[in-house]
Amino acid sequence: MGELRGANVLLTGASRGIGRFIARALASRGANLALTDLPADELERTAANLAGSGVKVVTLPADLRDPGSLDTLVSHFEADLGPIDILVSNAAVARLAPFTEFDDTELQEMVNVNLVAPMILARHVLPGMIERGHGHLVTISSLEGKKGIPYDAAYSGTKAALVNWMEGIHVELEGTGVKTSIVLPGYVSEAGIFVDRGATAPRLMGASPASAVARAVVRAIERERQEVVVNPLPVRPLLALNALSPKLGDRILGLLGVVRVQRWILDRQRQV
Repeated sequence: MGELRGANVLLTGASRGIGRFIARALASRGANLALTDLPADELERTAANLAGSGVKVVTLPADLRDPGSLDTLVSHFEADLGPIDILVSNAAVARLAPFTEFDDTELQEMVNVNLVAPMILARHVLPGMIERGHGHLVTISSLEGKKGIPYDAAYSGTKAALVNWMEGIHVELEGTGVKTSIVLPGYVSEAGIFVDRGATAPRLMGASPASAVARAVVRAIERERQEVVVNPLPVRPLLALNALSPKLGDRILGLLGVVRVQRWILDRQRQV
């Protein structure tokens, strides 16, 4: 079983959306927190809200769109807290639009934040974790990492890459004492990208509160779970059907109302 009390956790995307809930859940279990995100004022607000939690909290704003900003991030936090025991890669950017409407810069920034940053940070923390014989990588992906959806194709692609990367590295790390977990939320209420878009989740999919995602992160660490799906209704059978027949998976997306919701969001954005 993984131990959070007294562990040093680096959390990206800590100041907004689901990140604030994850930070609170980790602190409630006694973890010391190294928080990074932008903007700096919101990051400091998150830290201030944790002031009475009895754990140490340090912050450093960083722009994960620029891989160069990650070079000294881990060493800065370790100078304040000590060795990083757990890395929770939560930061993500998304834009809902037809793929042809993206420009090169938008695509590069999405890949940098959603995929490259978790990989670089893992590369920085893993040698120490392996040397000490313990540690944990937790990556927040999405159910879109299991099935791409229209108008979110680029985001889905980055989330799928995270799933496959974590599956591969999980095997590489066997016997080292370092664990990996991938957390796969579906639609999320309370906070996060879907809430920011002002939509309602399809009835046949449902939505999980952001606090449920935070609890899933804690559960993944404490129970050393390799993969955790966060959704109020069972979706693994549907994912299995999609694996057998992507064409059937596309039809299921339509029947569940996912495509309708995506198009509703797109139309709403264009009316603004």
